[in-house]
Amino acid sequence: MNDDDACGLMEAQYIRRHHRHHPNHNQCTSAVFKNVRAPVPLVWSLVRRFDQPQKYKPFVSRCVVKGDLGIGSVREVNVKSGLPATTSTERLELLDDEEHILGIRIVGGDHRLKNYSSIMTVHPKVIDGRPGTLVIESFVVDVPNGNTKDETCYFVKALIRCNLKSLADVSERMAVQGQTEPLEK
Repeated sequence: MNDDDACGLMEAQYIRRHHRHHPNHNQCTSAVFKNVRAPVPLVWSLVRRFDQPQKYKPFVSRCVVKGDLGIGSVREVNVKSGLPATTSTERLELLDDEEHILGIRIVGGDHRLKNYSSIMTVHPKVIDGRPGTLVIESFVVDVPNGNTKDETCYFVKALIRCNLKSLADVSERMAVQGQTEPLEK
């Protein structure tokens, strides 16, 4: 287990407070942690952009939003080749700018992530004596026929780890360059 998977007392409190999933017998759930060497406002400026996940998610090539970016808005995401999917339809379930919470539910697409729901939270954390961020993403998803809970959780956690590493890389690069929010494409 690496530092980004470690769950200390503070992380456990955040999980209890914000990351409540109630899996059925045929679902798996887990959480992934990532320390980011950039301040919360900068990291949150990327995470909260439901309309632009491609700013930090490396597997997203395109995103089109239907709605006003409020709760209930739906985005159609095109997935880059190399994954067992080409599209994902996702609904914004929760967006709290004060608590820094983003909740998303997958409602369609050509993939095997059925009844997938995730919660992402962003928290202040001092890292190496400087203002940093702890990002937590938790999920619940159906276990597809022919797979085990362990296999399903392993696959989803690997995707999330990749996304969070990219989020850290983008955020840290922006922090070094003195940017406070993402540039428009």
